[in-house]
Amino acid sequence: MDETLLMIPGPTRVAPRVLKAMSENIVNHRSAIFGKILSEATEMMSDVFRTNNKSYLITGSGTAAMEASMANILTPGDKILNIVCGKFGQRFSQIVQSFGGQPQVIDVEWGKAVNPDEIGYALEEDENIKAVTVVHNETSTGVTNPIKEIGKIMSDYNALYVVDTVSSLAGDDVDVDGYGIDICVTGSQKCMAAPPGMAAITLSDDAWKVVEQTNPKSYYLNMKKYRKSGNAEPPETPYTPSVSLMYAMHEALDIIMEEGLVKRVKRHQIAAQATRNAIKALNLELFPDESVSSTTVTAIKMPEGVTDGELRGTMRNKYRVELAGGQDHLKGNIFRIGHMGNITHREIITTVSALEMTLRELGFDISMGEGVAAVADTYLPENI
Repeated sequence: MDETLLMIPGPTRVAPRVLKAMSENIVNHRSAIFGKILSEATEMMSDVFRTNNKSYLITGSGTAAMEASMANILTPGDKILNIVCGKFGQRFSQIVQSFGGQPQVIDVEWGKAVNPDEIGYALEEDENIKAVTVVHNETSTGVTNPIKEIGKIMSDYNALYVVDTVSSLAGDDVDVDGYGIDICVTGSQKCMAAPPGMAAITLSDDAWKVVEQTNPKSYYLNMKKYRKSGNAEPPETPYTPSVSLMYAMHEALDIIMEEGLVKRVKRHQIAAQATRNAIKALNLELFPDESVSSTTVTAIKMPEGVTDGELRGTMRNKYRVELAGGQDHLKGNIFRIGHMGNITHREIITTVSALEMTLRELGFDISMGEGVAAVADTYLPENI
């Protein structure tokens, strides 16, 4: 059993009680027993999304929910405005292309957040844009986009507002109804702290009106079928779900409800601040500006003279702490520390301590303990 500490932007450490829930006997997924579990899980999911809309759980990764969001509203030739400021914004535009849509891309420099006004300008210039896609938390760059402010601008236009909260929901402020989000998607293995393999989606009344008028481009991800099955008695999924993963998702959602969403988000915010404070104390440089830095993952520029293999390899192989590297053109140029899910000061102190030892071993003049002290200071009661 690999006891490496996962400090990556998903998958994250899963609580023992969630793992235990997965060991329960399999039940008939068309039974009242499973229907009760599904109903409770989807209700809690809507609470986490902060919406009065019904939510749907899909057996598949977060990308499945991203696909569902496009496959059910697109007809060939439709224009979709995609905000691309990292790997996952890019993925949305590729999904649009795969279903025959026309991506209208706002390219944002990786490491920066989109200016909401740019979205307003684009919608003003082209009234035929059907929807706007935004990745709330871009894990590839450690940047958070201002979805609340974008929602205010979107309220003046008819385009649907589609938001990917795969790596932010239950770890940062997301208010589907309050921000005017029409379609919101997420995944299980990040801030939700459940095993990989489940996704969730919720749709507004306006989104459903478009779905009802659209011939879906996917058989498995047909949201009309999900709604029909979800409204059955007992509730079902249209196709065989992962029963064990549904048990895990239910338990993980129970944990979120017990902690409280406000407290959980605050915990993530403190973890992010502690990590950034430690990085600055070690004289390392954050990749994005701190004003747009993510609450769930911190991206750091690779120190000069050190390779990705040396830094992350030492962390993993010697100190058993797994960090994430850069993606695409950022590969080898940054490394990333995930602080999402069941994260506490213990994991962050362990990670920063290992990073100090790694940097010292690689020849850097590091004052041992300064990064750890910065973490400790952040968690002192007077600083929270």
